[in-house]
Amino acid sequence: MALRQLLVERYDELRGRLTRRLGSSDAAHETLHELYLRMDRPDAVGALQNPTNYLLTSAVNLARDRWRTENRRAQRVDMDALEGLLDESPGPDSVAGGRLAFEALRSALDELTPRQRAIIIAVRFEGLTQPEIAARLHISSRLVRIELQRALAHCMARLGDVF
Repeated sequence: MALRQLLVERYDELRGRLTRRLGSSDAAHETLHELYLRMDRPDAVGALQNPTNYLLTSAVNLARDRWRTENRRAQRVDMDALEGLLDESPGPDSVAGGRLAFEALRSALDELTPRQRAIIIAVRFEGLTQPEIAARLHISSRLVRIELQRALAHCMARLGDVF
């Protein structure tokens, strides 16, 4: 008698024993079904001392494999869910630090000449190139570069004092 046939004949007994071991009738049913599908070649039962225990052990091993796979998936889903729960909004310390940095930058920009302020704002906030700024202000690109260096040095010095 082939193992597959034995599985069919003793299905109710195997399902009952497997349900007790797995704690779920549905899990036992699914596992026995998967075991049946995996047994696509006929085996000689005579070579086994206890074919029923062999089937039960095979079913338990399949169930363990499935649980491990589901566990890994659940862990990945849990990590994704945890990442979704992260609050990326700044805390009170970050807000206070940001306000200090903003005020320091505002003070540093206020201390620049009007042309230096226009150049640094055009470069850093408007994303203009030095030739575009030169054309806008009717000055040479070389003068834009010099004024930008001076403005950046001044801001770095002022912000360095605060931080």
